[in-house]
Amino acid sequence: MPIGAAPPAVLPAASDAVVRLRDARAATDALFACMRAEALRDRPVPERHRLIFYLGHLEAFDGNLLLPRVPGRAPFRPDFDRLFAFGIDPTHGGLPDEPAEAWPAEADVCSYVAGVREQLDEMLGGQAPEVHGVPLAEVAIEHRLMHAETLAWLLRELPEGLKIPPAHAPPRDGAEPAADAVRIPAGVATLGRPRGAPGFGWDNEFEECALDVPAFEIDVHDVTSARFLRFIEAGGYDERRWWTREGWDWIRAQGRRHPAHWLPLHDGWRLRAMWAEIDLPRAWPVQVSHAEACAYARWAGRVLPSEAQFHRAAFGTPEGDERLYPWGDAPPDARHGRFGLRDWDFAPAGSHPAGASAFGVQDLVGNGWEWTCTPFAPLPGFAALPAYPGYSQPFFDGDHFVLKGGGPRTADVLLRRSFRNWFQPRYAHVAATFRTVRP
Repeated sequence: MPIGAAPPAVLPAASDAVVRLRDARAATDALFACMRAEALRDRPVPERHRLIFYLGHLEAFDGNLLLPRVPGRAPFRPDFDRLFAFGIDPTHGGLPDEPAEAWPAEADVCSYVAGVREQLDEMLGGQAPEVHGVPLAEVAIEHRLMHAETLAWLLRELPEGLKIPPAHAPPRDGAEPAADAVRIPAGVATLGRPRGAPGFGWDNEFEECALDVPAFEIDVHDVTSARFLRFIEAGGYDERRWWTREGWDWIRAQGRRHPAHWLPLHDGWRLRAMWAEIDLPRAWPVQVSHAEACAYARWAGRVLPSEAQFHRAAFGTPEGDERLYPWGDAPPDARHGRFGLRDWDFAPAGSHPAGASAFGVQDLVGNGWEWTCTPFAPLPGFAALPAYPGYSQPFFDGDHFVLKGGGPRTADVLLRRSFRNWFQPRYAHVAATFRTVRP
């Protein structure tokens, strides 16, 4: 399925950022190439737009961000600039309900994508503009790479007949790792990053904040599907006492009795993986909402880690210093975890021992984002990003929780220590895993 015209045969010499923007385009283009044309009118997740929105949104974002910096530039399609400008994150049951035919024709959206790209390539040339020292190409790159991940999880929800699988390694299970835990001594966890530090950061990553963290115990591995199954078999979805009021109301309203991607059979379970239904891989980290993770933790007599506890376990060391990544300061590679847009599904927990932290905790970066108990809120010294003031601030509402780490479809650049992800606690369509702690 074409999603826009090919780039010009000869492009001007480009900066590294502009080259990476084109590479990020290729990553999202590849996802749309996995969808049959009729899939664009589908809404595989009720809380999100129909997929055709995302086809237009990525270019609308780039165009709305960058093209107004061109003096005298006439808007290409101002109606599409507005229509595709913003996604949705509905709360309190307010789901979108517009009919499929309310969206423009695919050909018109593809024409818009090609036109915006042509204007942007002509504008950018060998450099990209800045606003208050923030390179706008970096904003566009990371925004698109985040969508390359979230769009993949929407793609997973499509019926198999609407998808065109690329060549990929089949998912595999393994031996369930032991339910071990390790004691993390008291120490300092440094969240965020100092303003003016090299490299790009989103507004919620600033400013640097050092916190004293008392000693605690943390699971060596994420909770696996096999461990979560024991919670289900013990009546976890039937016991009100394990759930928050909102979580209990949610599972009752939805009739939920197991994780969203589990498919019950008369003699076992299947899992909706990216490209097909498979036997439930019991050694994989379980993928659940924050509400379900909290219920399991209460049942197990434990709690979810705070953001600071995650940082201490992931980046701290027994000697008291801190690392860039759990394994050290070396750049991420395939030895360290399952991330980087290289894989479509999870791996058995503990498959990447080279990625373990200094305390021996595994999979803290890669193989699934990890829920924390920390509400998404600004760090001290927060200031909204001038180029994108609505990126973080609207979600400081007490109903979104911080996730750390990264999943199979998380780009390497988003694995930096200061990066913070966030979702609503009852949203189940994210590559979110969890582990538990106790004092």
